[in-house]
Amino acid sequence: MEVPVKKTALHAWHRAHGANMSTFGGYEMPLWYSSAKNEHLSVLTAAGLFDTSHMAALLLDGRGAHGLLQAAFTQDLDACIGAGRAPLSAGRCVYGAFLNDDGHVVDDSIVYKLAAGNYMVVVNAGMGPVVARLLEDQREGREAHLQDLSDRLGKIDLQGPLSAKILGRLVRDPDRAFGRLPYFAFRGHFDPAAPGADPVVLRNGAAVLLSRTGYTGEFGFEIFLDPSKVVDTWELILEAGRAAGLMPCGLAARDSLRAGAVLPLSHQDIGPWPFVRHPWRFALPWSGESGAFTKTFRGAAALLGRTQAESTYAFIGQDPRKVSTAEPTVVLNGQGRAIGRVLTCVTDMGIGLVGERVVSIASPDKPEGFVPKGLCCGFVKVAEPLQPGDRIRIQDSRRTLEVRIVNDIRPDRTARKAIADML
Repeated sequence: MEVPVKKTALHAWHRAHGANMSTFGGYEMPLWYSSAKNEHLSVLTAAGLFDTSHMAALLLDGRGAHGLLQAAFTQDLDACIGAGRAPLSAGRCVYGAFLNDDGHVVDDSIVYKLAAGNYMVVVNAGMGPVVARLLEDQREGREAHLQDLSDRLGKIDLQGPLSAKILGRLVRDPDRAFGRLPYFAFRGHFDPAAPGADPVVLRNGAAVLLSRTGYTGEFGFEIFLDPSKVVDTWELILEAGRAAGLMPCGLAARDSLRAGAVLPLSHQDIGPWPFVRHPWRFALPWSGESGAFTKTFRGAAALLGRTQAESTYAFIGQDPRKVSTAEPTVVLNGQGRAIGRVLTCVTDMGIGLVGERVVSIASPDKPEGFVPKGLCCGFVKVAEPLQPGDRIRIQDSRRTLEVRIVNDIRPDRTARKAIADML
């Protein structure tokens, strides 16, 4: 039986404004409007606006909510914030994953602590019911109530260095909304009737949860709100940012931006294999260098018990050319032996090479007249250890490219900048 394709509240707007549409996660979503390149660059130099209402969210509350997340989520909520590993407190959020008993990724997630015993769990499109079942399976008599908000919560992402300046024109009390709001912190609530809710209110009356997070590696916000307010708020933000160069952006730019920021795509870069030996070590509750975890959670024993596993590495190429992961790919080591496959390969159009150095269009020390030509980048999963600087080749049916293993891809990203510096 054919499953009907879903639509977000902005679907008609996307169609009316010439978006190139495609199905993603069960939803018909915009890939691009003008071009993926223009939209990618707008996020690096000004700002971009993304419809992300296809994402799913769960509300979890009750005295047992904390214990349930400790048992099911990779992050240790008692030790996960900042270099000092502080507990997750109200108004903060953290990235991690939900695993099965084999240590394989069911989905990655950001968990928001709304209040004591009250959490929001944001997962990928179509994954709300899946993660809800996983949590229900592990409830084990804990007093925890679960509510699936899939298709009942609107979400818009405003990303780029001018995001705060644009949004500051629309927030009724910008000093309160933006004051002391670090990276991976949030303020407000999308439901003004929720107990203890203290929503951030926009000029159009929309109550929002305003989060200093995103999926681009650049400074910006994820905005959660009632679906009935999504179209009006989208248009309000676009109008406020038009003179500053704000552009509506599609999923193609979102994909190239996240890869350049070394952020994984669930079910592609992380998935049905052990969630270890990858660039996202911070998503696991490692206990210093001891090789142990600070807590037990589903899948932990399988991760610690593995003596052999493939490793995932980030790579960067020498020019914009890329290989297609829509067909079988192969990774070749320096001796020409096949050692794995390509998970992601995109072109970050905001970067280029100056000698051997990778430079971004947003780099403060870029050479005069620097115009990025773009570099391919992404992730490979291989069966032998590699080191930063190692040269490998990636291959599809059309071409073979030499790339190198790196710890980071796009330099001078702005996501972690202090909000005071961006206003």
